[in-house]
Amino acid sequence: MSYIGGPAVPQTPVDPELEVKVKKATERISENMHIVANEPSLAFYRLQEHVRKALPPMVDKRVEVKRLHQELQGRCYDMEYAVGAVKSMEGAEQHFLNIQDLIKNAVFHKQQLKYEETRKTKKEPSVYKRLSAHISLDLPDLPELSDALRETARETASRVESMMAQARNSASNELHRSHTIHQ
Repeated sequence: MSYIGGPAVPQTPVDPELEVKVKKATERISENMHIVANEPSLAFYRLQEHVRKALPPMVDKRVEVKRLHQELQGRCYDMEYAVGAVKSMEGAEQHFLNIQDLIKNAVFHKQQLKYEETRKTKKEPSVYKRLSAHISLDLPDLPELSDALRETARETASRVESMMAQARNSASNELHRSHTIHQ
C-alpha cells in the first residue's frame, strides 16, 4: 500500500506478543512520566498540609516565649533594684549602731528613773498627810460645816502634797540632767 504523497511503506507481519510487551512498556513509561510530572505538586501539597498543622502551635509557643521573656526581664530589673537597695543599706550600718547605742542609753535612763520613783514611793507618807489624818474638828452644832471643813482640809493637804512632789521631781530632773551633761 502506498500513501498519497508519501513513499510506500512495506508491510511487516505483526507479532502479537511483542505488541503486548511494547504496549506495557509504553504504559509504564507514561505512568512514570505522569508521576515525575506530578511529584512536585504532591510534595508541595504534603508541605502545605504539614505547615497548616504545625504552624499554629508554633506561633502560640513563640507568643508564650515572648511573654515569658518580658516577665523574666521585669523580674531581673526588680532583682537589680533590690540588690542596689541592699547594697545601699550596707552604708547605713553606722547609723544603725548609733541608734542601738541611743536605745540602750534610753533604756538605762528609764530604769534609773523608775528606780528613783520606787525609792521615793517607799518613804513614809508626808508630814502633811500625817497631820491632816490627825486633824479632827468636832463641831457638834453644825454637822454640815464640820464635813465641809474636813473636806477642805483634805483638799488642802492633797494640794500641798502634789506641790511638794512636783518640787521633788523638778529637783530630781535637774540633778539627772546635770549628771548626764557631766558624763
